[in-house]
Amino acid sequence: MGFLYALLLLVLAAFLGAAILVVVGSIHFDATNSEIPPGVEQAAKLRVLHALLIGTAVVGKILENLHICSQIQFVRFWRNGRKQGKDAQLFIKDTKFKHVPVRIYQPKAPSAGGRKGIIFFHGGGWMFGSIRAYDKMCRYVAKESESVVVSVEYRLAPEHKYPSQLNDCLAAATHFLQTADDFGVDSSRVIVAGDSAGGSLAAAVCQTLVGRHGITKVCAQILIYPGLQAFDFNLPSYQQNRAVPILYREKAAFYFLQYLNGDASLLEEVLQGSHVPVDQKLRYRKWLSADNIPKEFKVRGYKPPVPMSCDEEVYEELKNVCTPEISPLIAEDAVVRHLPRTCIVTCEYDVLRDDGLLYKKRLEDNGVPVTWYHVINGFHGIISFFDNGWLTFPSGKQGLDNIVRFIQSL
Repeated sequence: MGFLYALLLLVLAAFLGAAILVVVGSIHFDATNSEIPPGVEQAAKLRVLHALLIGTAVVGKILENLHICSQIQFVRFWRNGRKQGKDAQLFIKDTKFKHVPVRIYQPKAPSAGGRKGIIFFHGGGWMFGSIRAYDKMCRYVAKESESVVVSVEYRLAPEHKYPSQLNDCLAAATHFLQTADDFGVDSSRVIVAGDSAGGSLAAAVCQTLVGRHGITKVCAQILIYPGLQAFDFNLPSYQQNRAVPILYREKAAFYFLQYLNGDASLLEEVLQGSHVPVDQKLRYRKWLSADNIPKEFKVRGYKPPVPMSCDEEVYEELKNVCTPEISPLIAEDAVVRHLPRTCIVTCEYDVLRDDGLLYKKRLEDNGVPVTWYHVINGFHGIISFFDNGWLTFPSGKQGLDNIVRFIQSL
């Protein structure tokens, strides 16, 4: 019996040792393939954060191979973070808007009139993120802006594909606009907000609501480093920041594919641009061209890509890319000109930077007031680390405070 026990311990130790080597090796490989420009805030800390994210994914894969849980389940669990306790300044309640789970944050302090309301869609590439993962941010915004915040738990890919996420967000936003008074909110002061993939959903929801009659119009939209198109993964920001953590160029395209149909087999075609017909590229060039990116954002390098012919089979598989619901940047002017006042946050070292810049121009060209905050030393996701212990990034806090000031100005 003692021999078998010792043998079991030996096997376990060998497995753990191999697992550690795999984790360390994977972290080293991915870290050496990353590029952290000197202008990024606290580059060493970003490397640590990046290594933690890689390590989590590798450990998740090991657990999946052991049939303990799937890699996605483990990464989601890890990203959820520590559960927050009660808040002396807020009433916090979990409920549902129609079929969609939401968490409501209401300031306890009395208000002279109806408060502003913010319906928030979290980021995470449509695959990760949750109410719990964004709990600390939503609490902060609710308290600092004295607004009611509704955080939406939309369904995630790849288990649920497009348009599940958009439908959930649209249902929650519509319900909130119709029932705002029940939460002490003035329905004419409702803001739609989101970061990253949530920013894409926020933009699509606002565009959809433009054509809805019988409900109060949205007061404003807040788009935090949003992904707004899946046409061109070779814009200047995609080239310059292709390997900057925490969102690589390939990973951004991978997330889009998971959202669309849960199939990443067409990743190379999407990166090359052969998933969009030439006539569609020409039609939307006026809005998506790198010529619309200011020159100062090309100084770190930009090489116009070689035009690619379209693979018709790939297009048929991914044709939803050519709709405003997936790519809000291509919405018609008749829709864009009716959008509400907008706050856009971009980060210099982010593949999605140019999506925000292009949308800013589209809105301004159509007479929509835009407040733009550019985090000059920021990377994708930095605002989520506004208050994260030793992994806090000061520019994330500054960016979030700028958003709060925008809300206060409405």
